Amino acid sequence: MSSKTHIEPLVLLGLTAVALVVSGIGPYDRATWYLEVAPVVIGGALLVATYRRFRLTPLLYRLIFLHALVLILGGHYTYARVPAGFWVQDWFDLARNHYDRFAHFVQGFVPAVLAREILLRRSPLRPGGWLFFLVVCVCLAFSATYELGEWLAAVLGGSAADEFLGTQGDVWDTQWDMFMALLGALAAQLTLARVHDRELARAV
Repeated sequence: MSSKTHIEPLVLLGLTAVALVVSGIGPYDRATWYLEVAPVVIGGALLVATYRRFRLTPLLYRLIFLHALVLILGGHYTYARVPAGFWVQDWFDLARNHYDRFAHFVQGFVPAVLAREILLRRSPLRPGGWLFFLVVCVCLAFSATYELGEWLAAVLGGSAADEFLGTQGDVWDTQWDMFMALLGALAAQLTLARVHDRELARAV
């Protein structure tokens, strides 16, 4: 592997750490910030711990970095108050801030590439219908697990968990979140499969 291949993940890790520190300065709700950035901290630790034994493709590291930024931004403002969501709300005359919808789309998009990479490298599966189907299933399971985590936070925290849930009064928020993750998983495979396959071939 080239030196660039080794350096890029370290640069992305450093940028993520800087973003975490900046987002932790005066967040809208400290408890929500902890909950939202926890996956970034845990995921980063896992990537560092497994770097030598299971190095990911550059494409996947870049996608994970972008996903981390989405989570970090949502943690700082809370998903219902991210300024970019309000800008889109104003431009399209929407009824709510849809940043959380975008975040859940990303929650399906990036894990789809991660699941695809793991399955292709650690199972007999090859590109095709079964791989596509199982990747979608993994992403839906991941999304459902996250929603169960939100439910547990609501049970334990009561009204204190409202900022973390960010439903904005939508009774169908959970279903919308999982639907957006489904769209993300489908979109990732339809748009990135060939690029991902080329990177995997170079990595072998």
